[in-house]
Amino acid sequence: MLNIKGTKVVVAEVKKQARVFFALWPDLHARAAISSWQGPLSNLVGGRGLPAENLHNTLVFLGAVAIERLENLLLAAQEVSGGKFQLVYTMARYWGHSQIVYAAPGIVPPQLTQLAQTLEHALLRHHFAFERRIYKPHVTLLRHAKWSDTPLPPMEPVKWKMQDFVLLQSHGEGQGVHYEVLARFPLR
Repeated sequence: MLNIKGTKVVVAEVKKQARVFFALWPDLHARAAISSWQGPLSNLVGGRGLPAENLHNTLVFLGAVAIERLENLLLAAQEVSGGKFQLVYTMARYWGHSQIVYAAPGIVPPQLTQLAQTLEHALLRHHFAFERRIYKPHVTLLRHAKWSDTPLPPMEPVKWKMQDFVLLQSHGEGQGVHYEVLARFPLR
């Protein structure tokens, strides 16, 4: 805030970074099907459901990236090629350390593992930093849940046809987070 001749002037902060990540982004049918798990699971374990419009399967989380590097990020992603595939979420699981209930596939298609690895390699070639982990595909459904090591009940399988992956930007808002699709990258 500036004070010019006794008048307070609020100067809009120019964003120099964007909080971004690559993900699989469901179509409306898959989104509705996977979000239908939230009610029954919440009744069982408590917690807070994520808004249906935010449900996704992260591929690589980068976090804060300088705005001037976004073009390089797009170029890195364009180098990635992969085939279309289907992912079937068949079970709900619980991560006690983070109190999260998530949807997981029964079988991880090799095309998904290849896509995540190829994307990581392209990002490294373009000198992007990100947290490297063993890739475990999942869709976070509930936060602040309470459960034990007991398996959660079976859920109706959700088939999700992967035809592309996306670059998302996370926008923090007063009432939560909103994700914006910045770019789509087709799978062949």
